[in-house]
Amino acid sequence: MTSSISLTKAVTLLTISILIIFAGLLFVKAPAAIVLITAGIAAIIISLLWGIKWEDIENDIVDTLRKVLLPILIMFGVGMLIGAWMLAGTIPVIIYYGLLILKPSIFLVAAALACALMSLMTGTSWGTIGTIGVALMGVSIGFGIPPHYSAAAIVAGSYFGDKLSPLSDGTIMAAALTEVNIVEHIKHLLYTTVPVFIISLILYIFLGFQLDEQVQNTKNIELIMSTLDAHFNLNPILLLPPLVVLFLIFKQKPTLPVFGIGILLGCILAIFFQGRSLLEIAQTLNNGFTDTTNVKVVNEMLQQGGLSSMYSTVAVIFAAALFGAPLRTSGAFHVILEKIIKVAKTGKTMMASCLSIHGLFYTITGSWYVSFSVFGPMLAPLYDKYGLHRKNLSRTLEDSGSAFGPAIPWSTTGVFIASTLKVPTSEFILYTPVVYLAVVFALIYIFTGYGIAKADTKHLPEEMKDNVKKAAAFN
Repeated sequence: MTSSISLTKAVTLLTISILIIFAGLLFVKAPAAIVLITAGIAAIIISLLWGIKWEDIENDIVDTLRKVLLPILIMFGVGMLIGAWMLAGTIPVIIYYGLLILKPSIFLVAAALACALMSLMTGTSWGTIGTIGVALMGVSIGFGIPPHYSAAAIVAGSYFGDKLSPLSDGTIMAAALTEVNIVEHIKHLLYTTVPVFIISLILYIFLGFQLDEQVQNTKNIELIMSTLDAHFNLNPILLLPPLVVLFLIFKQKPTLPVFGIGILLGCILAIFFQGRSLLEIAQTLNNGFTDTTNVKVVNEMLQQGGLSSMYSTVAVIFAAALFGAPLRTSGAFHVILEKIIKVAKTGKTMMASCLSIHGLFYTITGSWYVSFSVFGPMLAPLYDKYGLHRKNLSRTLEDSGSAFGPAIPWSTTGVFIASTLKVPTSEFILYTPVVYLAVVFALIYIFTGYGIAKADTKHLPEEMKDNVKKAAAFN
């Protein structure tokens, strides 16, 4: 249940929340979960003082957690998957062949394209980052490529493919909540997604030529390959789990059961090819791969995964739910949005306002599951009013939400990437134009009118058709 507060109170609540978040992260440098919880407690206390009922806030917390339960389970699945595939030798064999086949000059481009293809076919950027992304990070360490370059290429490819995949939960949600045909939504995303990916690839080609002169370290590569060969039975059959997972997700099977099959296959291969016991498998699924090889660089590649590796990310999701609830219950964003709508005289200013307000809401809460659910249904009628197709809105939600996630360190996406690839957001994000340039292109299209679709009036009621005809969308 959403209450109503004044504009002054709404601005005050948001300002205090933002100050706490930025002070906690930038100056205190406290963990993201603790900062969000602190901001959430402050927002709840203020809301209660203003007469918002605790029962309403509590219901919104539970409702938000219900919406993010699936990604929490997927994160646990990814953690167990990484651990199982490490123990089985699946990720080590990918690293081994990657070092054998790839060269530093083409690595970044190859990594971006490989992740884009997998994410496009599977519809999961997290699954791509947690599997092939982890393996590619291992290859990059072997080559001596700076980790932030590699992480950037992996994230760029993963989110390019995820954004354009009809299997992606973000793509599905953005289209569904705005009542847009998913194929129409994906086609419209091409305007902002393809140019920024091309720019990213050009950047990686340029960096690759520089790297080829700097990271030729054949002794290091030989040491890594010989160490992997000594500690694992590197049989090509170990590539079976990712191939099966890729095939099943491509066939549009549910993500969680598919990850379960991938984990099971990894465990079976760990027994038969690496001679692992059931206890070792159970410990690895929980704690990740912990074996040592006496070679530091190899340990850095392999020692990861497990349920425990995802606990901090899950804590951020719970903290985001606690923080976002009072903002939603009090109607703070709704009040500010209504004010913006009143001053937005044209379709251009309305669309720019929607992009800004959704981006701000996502930046503060760190959960696009929440921001899509709140703003999708709320903003859709506005686009009808201005004679604009709703696919402009669905694209806006993705450009300033799910695809922008890697840029926000405290978002569920940002925390997942940093913890999985072991690279802080601040180090790799500059080299990931896919994430932030899409917003720039979106604004360019809004103010030039290029790539902006007018409403299709064929299926609208007569009274709505009249409104569309009268709308001065780009006056």
